[in-house]
Amino acid sequence: MSQAPAAPTPLTGARLMTAALLLGLANFMVVLDTTIANVSVPHIAGALAVSPSQGTWVITSYSVAEAITVPLTGWLAQRFGPVKVFAAGMAGFGLFSLLCGLAPSFAMLVAFRIAQGLCGGPIMPMSQTLLLSIFPKDKGPQALGLWSMTTVVAPIAGPILGGIISDNAHWSWIFLINIPVAAIVGIGAYRMLIHQEAATRRIPVDYVGLFLLVVWVGAMQIMLDKGKELDWFGSPFIVALAIVAAIGFVTFLIWELTSQNPIVNLRIFRHRGFVIGVITLSLTFGAFFASVVLIPLWLQTTMGYTATWAGYAGCLNGVLAVIMSPIVARLTGRYDVRALVSFGVFWMAGVALWRGFYTTDATFWDIAIPQFVLGFAMPFFFIPTTSLSLSSVLPEETAAAAGLQNFLRTTSAAFATSIMTTAWDNTSSAKRSVLAGALPDPQRTLDVMTARGLSSDQALRQLEGLVQTQAVMISTNQMFLATAVVFAIAASVIWIAPKPKRVAGPGGGH
Repeated sequence: MSQAPAAPTPLTGARLMTAALLLGLANFMVVLDTTIANVSVPHIAGALAVSPSQGTWVITSYSVAEAITVPLTGWLAQRFGPVKVFAAGMAGFGLFSLLCGLAPSFAMLVAFRIAQGLCGGPIMPMSQTLLLSIFPKDKGPQALGLWSMTTVVAPIAGPILGGIISDNAHWSWIFLINIPVAAIVGIGAYRMLIHQEAATRRIPVDYVGLFLLVVWVGAMQIMLDKGKELDWFGSPFIVALAIVAAIGFVTFLIWELTSQNPIVNLRIFRHRGFVIGVITLSLTFGAFFASVVLIPLWLQTTMGYTATWAGYAGCLNGVLAVIMSPIVARLTGRYDVRALVSFGVFWMAGVALWRGFYTTDATFWDIAIPQFVLGFAMPFFFIPTTSLSLSSVLPEETAAAAGLQNFLRTTSAAFATSIMTTAWDNTSSAKRSVLAGALPDPQRTLDVMTARGLSSDQALRQLEGLVQTQAVMISTNQMFLATAVVFAIAASVIWIAPKPKRVAGPGGGH
């Protein structure tokens, strides 16, 4: 047992604000990297001589590695201490960001992205845990407000920043910009917090649990990322991954629930408040993140937007999210968090319903204004839900709970995105067939178009384009309506949770 104090003393004044800024910036950077490469894949693929489909492994490899290490946060914090884990993660993240930017081949880039994800995974829950430990107990919701604000805004800023960098500089800068941030945050946070590092315990390594975790999470994440490209279960490879993920998951559950020193503390799920909190968080964030992916995809493929303008149209929800986060954090300590969550998620359902009636004549502001309004509700679901789930567990379980919460949030976003993009494509194809068959007199329309100077091929392509645009518009609206239903379910489910008796406060990682 180390000689570190068992209960770190909360910070005050400028020291508290500086530490909070460093931890929030760390979380922002790691979450940003989950989306910053999305719009840069064509640039990377062209520079390293691979196909765009192969280029997506730059995203997949990072997601898989990050998803694997996030649930290990509780064990790592108990074994080495949260401050040391956080600082080591920042050092590794900065180092492998440098190597990603200097990678001479695609294979090396993927390898370095895996290492970057392994280092970045624990940073998200560790930044959350450390924020809770440095804030006074009655200011726990404010700590969660800062953390939640960076988590919500970063995925929105990623594609915009990635597009600007890729269009105006070399793609490697999407990784190289991490280096100074990692250095400043890692060194600064370590020096400020190491003197109140939490006590550690020498816990045996659960090698079997770790192996099973890697197997089933890796198989599931690859299946989700590659399923659409490989025609899902029409591909033997996807079927094999699904079988491996299912068997691995069941085996993992059995092993971890019976192990004396599990690598992931699944016993946390005995707390009803935690279970309902993460279910609500997963449903809401999954639907939200899938929409974040769908909107720029629709705008660029159908509405004629460039990547930059598609990013601008989708980024306005960050404005009110930033403004409302500290306000909601104060409300979290005063009112029933279940009411706050339900209000916020029902608001998001209303915005999704609003979006469900777009037409192909929608202007930039028709798309941007609902995004702006959505930002008002985002802190209402994120901050109180996080507070509810973490306040429902024992103080010594906070680090493990934060890790599991972040893991479920990450995987639900990937799962929802895969479902929505696949359903969007399939519905578009189905609606295209319906609309094509419903045209009253297509030949007469073609004759009119050719009479106006178009060739037969040009007229046919234009008519096909009009049908395809309308089919995609109908499909897009149906996806938005589906998210409205998911939001409404999540807003209702939260009331199953017991009313919390305390707000999340210090206690994570010790």
